[in-house]
Amino acid sequence: MPAAAAAPSPRRPRGPSGLPRVRLRKNLAKSIHAGHPWLFRDAVDVAGALPDGAVVLLANTDGRALGRGFWSATTPIAVRMLTTDAADVVPALVRTRLSEALARRLAFIDRARTNAFRWVNGEADRLPGLHLDVYASVASVRFDGPGARAFYLHPSMELAGAVMAAGAPLGLTALLERHRGARANGGTPSNAGASPNELILAGALPGDEVEVLENGLRFGVDVLHGQKGGLFLDQRDNRARVETMAKGLRVLNLFGYTGGFSVYAARGGARATTTVDVAAGAIAAAARNFARNGFAPDAHACVTADVFAFLRDAVQQKRTWDLVISDPPSFAPSRRALPAAIAAYERLHGLCAQVVAPDGIFCAASCSSHVDEATFLNTVTEGVARAGRRFARRQVHGAGADHPVAPFFPEGRYLKFAIGTVTLRG
Repeated sequence: MPAAAAAPSPRRPRGPSGLPRVRLRKNLAKSIHAGHPWLFRDAVDVAGALPDGAVVLLANTDGRALGRGFWSATTPIAVRMLTTDAADVVPALVRTRLSEALARRLAFIDRARTNAFRWVNGEADRLPGLHLDVYASVASVRFDGPGARAFYLHPSMELAGAVMAAGAPLGLTALLERHRGARANGGTPSNAGASPNELILAGALPGDEVEVLENGLRFGVDVLHGQKGGLFLDQRDNRARVETMAKGLRVLNLFGYTGGFSVYAARGGARATTTVDVAAGAIAAAARNFARNGFAPDAHACVTADVFAFLRDAVQQKRTWDLVISDPPSFAPSRRALPAAIAAYERLHGLCAQVVAPDGIFCAASCSSHVDEATFLNTVTEGVARAGRRFARRQVHGAGADHPVAPFFPEGRYLKFAIGTVTLRG
């Protein structure tokens, strides 16, 4: 097991299983038995230093064993719980949960129409700190922090073999690691500087770009270097919702990345779409996605621009669209960034409101886990109000069913997608 990766201090307390013992500072047994998998550093005591990924035995304040988890040496979350059954064999437990998670997805995903989906959604699938996505024949794994990476990639876990074996029904050809390395300045980690050989954990990639199906539409994904692989899988159901609203409308897709919402809108009969993103590579990929689905490029503009600058220019030129979608990257990578994030959302939503045609539709999204739903919805209504308009909310949605939120882990409810109508104030 990963605990064997480093020799323990002779004075380190050990549990009856021989694992290092971590003791709670206060009685959190009820929360742990209810399934919550996180223990923050200030909630536990441990004697001596433990390496990232070490399997530990968690004990209550009175010394009673509560279960097993793995250790993270540097992150605020010190222990991610795996099980409350001290008799569980951890490698076998991971293999079983991989198979169970895939079976749950294959029960509702029609792979003839959709072959890109999330296989494991971390804590909700009882594999904390592990996110596993499928893009056609390629599986892509991301770890939440160095502790999770050290635990799952320890040789005793045989993760690559377990994934490839459990994924046999998918015809997997490769498993790769996405976003290797630490976050820089609170941003999204990338694979920059890592060679493909370092990132491929099993098998071989079929090419630089993998074509996938999503609800019958074709998208190209850069599984090695693209953010979220080139397709934000959690927005699949919301893209389908946009398709049902788009007939005959002029659609503006902001932070459009590789054009997912726009391509769905085109299939839904949109009169025209405009996709805006600051990344030239993403915009080029969006144009390719229109082409691979047979949509004429003259009705679907792909614009490389800073979204805020684009909106300011559009307001000045009095340009409007019938349906506007705003799906920005996370404005709050940490709780400390929350005040600035709220201000940014309000500013963005105010600008968006000014380019929505009278009685048009505004779809506002947030993927910031530190911004809860009520706070985010308030930024929509406040931002729109500051622009002298009113937002009449119709619906609020989250991620698709392959990104489940467990009742014991509400922190997993990160995605918000609000749909409403923008009107002039009466």
